[in-house]
Order: sequence, then C-alpha cells, then structure tokens
Amino acid sequence: MRERPGRSAGRHGRDERDDAPAARGQLSLSTVEAVVGVAFVLATAATFGMALPDPGTAEAQLDAYADDAATVLVEEPPRHAGGTRLSELARSSAAFDRERDALRRRVGRILGDNLLFRVETPHGAVGYTRPPDAPLGRASVPTRGGEVVLWVWYA
Repeated sequence: MRERPGRSAGRHGRDERDDAPAARGQLSLSTVEAVVGVAFVLATAATFGMALPDPGTAEAQLDAYADDAATVLVEEPPRHAGGTRLSELARSSAAFDRERDALRRRVGRILGDNLLFRVETPHGAVGYTRPPDAPLGRASVPTRGGEVVLWVWYA
C-alpha cells in the first residue's frame, strides 16, 4: 500500500485523519460568541444593579452652583447705592427691605427651576427654608455691611 503525500497510514492501512473529526468534539463559533455575549450582558447588568456609595458629588455640584450665582451677583451693579448688588443688600435694613423681592426674582432666574435657594444677610433672609436633611451647597461673600451667604439645594 502506498501512502499519499501529506497523509500517514494507520495500523490497518486507513488514513488516520479520516477518524479525527469523529474522535473529538468541537463547539461552533456562533455558540462561543453567544456565550461571551450573554456573559457580557450579565456583567453589565450586574454593574448597573450594584449599589455604589455616594461619592459626595451632590454637595460639590451644589457648591459650584452657589459659587456661580454669588459671582453673578457680586458682578452686578447696585440698583440704588453701594459698590455691588450684594453690598447694597447688606448695607442696611431699609436697603434690604427695598431690594428683597428683586433679589428673590434675580436669584431664581440665575439658578433655574431645579434648584431652591436661601440668601442670608445681616439684615434678613430671602428664599426658602433650608431643609435639614438635604445636600446643600454654600457660597459666602464678604461685604462692608457683613457677610452674605447663599445656600442652594435641589428642588
């Protein structure tokens, strides 16, 4: 019996490669891809389902909102007298009473609808009552009449 090139004859003169596919099992490529895909989807779902600890970003974001609003108010000229709008508010009780409603409207426009606020001056406060258990942002501005503090939280 002559051997064909590239093949080896077995014990009984049969080609050994003829039995090779029947001797071992193979998974199809589509089955392997499906298993990997299901594992990926389950891992992704588990990641979203896990309860992650709060990194404290709410307070940092609220501080940024408060700082931004305070910066806008510091840069605005006074409506009647004083160096800035905030210094006018902190100058006297009469000035605060006169500007209270205008300040409430202005801060509301600066911050938008998703945030609540409270502005505290030496002569009074404008805005909403601060919640005791909500994350808060804070910015303070020193003026000649005293410190003005802006508190911000999510609605």
